[in-house]
Amino acid sequence: YEHVEIKNGSSTLAVEENGDVWLVREWKYAIDRPSLEVVSGGIEPGEEPLDTARRELREELGLTAREWTPLGHVDPFTTMLACPNHLFIARGLEQVERNPEEAEVMEIVRVPMEEAVRLVITGGITHGTSCVLILKAAWVEAGR
Repeated sequence: YEHVEIKNGSSTLAVEENGDVWLVREWKYAIDRPSLEVVSGGIEPGEEPLDTARRELREELGLTAREWTPLGHVDPFTTMLACPNHLFIARGLEQVERNPEEAEVMEIVRVPMEEAVRLVITGGITHGTSCVLILKAAWVEAGR
């Protein structure tokens, strides 16, 4: 068997006190269309998954968080790709200066958690890691 190993990643769903969540919409070359997703990024050498999550939250959404809940990881494509993606919920959000990478042109989207779940179920969100994180976070937020 052959497989590809790429940089591991971290993904974060930022959740407001009222239950709204923050997502980003960005053009994705591989699928030739915009994709609505949670905040994600690659883990740099020597960096911990939570540090990556904090960095990406600030870069992409201009937010910091006081509370972080780890939700494990997902393996995006187990037949040929090795790149675990660590999942986090961020709460206790505070707006700070946004600092996106030069190539990152994205629209910031705020929706209620229920709408994010609906978008997962109806195909409005198709990014696998985002789907898993939104559904896990909804489960946690519901007190299960």
